Amino acid sequence: MSSRKPIRKAVFPVAGLGTRFLPATKAIPKELLPIVDRPLIQYAVDEAREAGIEQMIFVTGRGKTAIVEHFDIAYELETTMAERGKSLDVLESTRFTPGDMITVRQQVPLGLGHAIWCARAIVGDEPFAIMLPDELMVGSPGCMAQMVAAYHEVGGNLISVLEVPREEVSSYGVITPGAENGALTEVLGLVEKPPVEEAPSNKIVSGRYILQPEVMRTLEGQGKGAGGEIQLTDAMARMIGQQPFHAVTFAGRRYDCGSKTGFVEATLALALEREDMGREIRAIAERLLAGG
Repeated sequence: MSSRKPIRKAVFPVAGLGTRFLPATKAIPKELLPIVDRPLIQYAVDEAREAGIEQMIFVTGRGKTAIVEHFDIAYELETTMAERGKSLDVLESTRFTPGDMITVRQQVPLGLGHAIWCARAIVGDEPFAIMLPDELMVGSPGCMAQMVAAYHEVGGNLISVLEVPREEVSSYGVITPGAENGALTEVLGLVEKPPVEEAPSNKIVSGRYILQPEVMRTLEGQGKGAGGEIQLTDAMARMIGQQPFHAVTFAGRRYDCGSKTGFVEATLALALEREDMGREIRAIAERLLAGG
């Protein structure tokens, strides 16, 4: 057994305005938009639970209270369903044990690094996970479970990465790779959106992190970076060389649900895999593609 502190807490930055999806997100948080019949945030929370994470920390902003409501007990709904003889199993994954869901407010939109820093008092002196719900990671085991397993091997800080065609690297954060051992790659540096010809690799950072609590102190004294925001990438880059830092190449699929095309792709892909609708969805897709 590993003597390392277990990863018990996960931070979900959910304060963004979701402007790409307006007008749908005018009154509904983008994290509650459904992929088939589950909100985006639910996929991330289920992934965290599978990895053994116990406490979910939502960094919210104004207008995001519906996320908290989603994970609360809905007495009227549950009572009505029970009276009608309907199973409540479908709601099981939306419930938390009291105390296992915590929210903090990011009052000012100062970037991802600032959002993570807002959770510093709850994280305390423990290593913790960060999960960006816009990145829908589909795999078995899930992405965070793969990362937790890697963490027990090497400790320190970890980020999930995916390999993309080299011509796409300038849209992402990219790692400078060191020694490789299976799915693990030593991280020697991080570059945000490099020109294709200058990219140190084709391994992009993909929205899942396990970080040591020292990152909070790094963020504390950090000035604004790209876009006038406090960047998490900058803080992580400063920790390279001070603590072990590895990338885990995710064995699975990633859908960028922060974009409309990625959102539709994820909805179609997951619907096609469903036993209760896959065959019907495939027939509909084929008919639409044929112009019928």
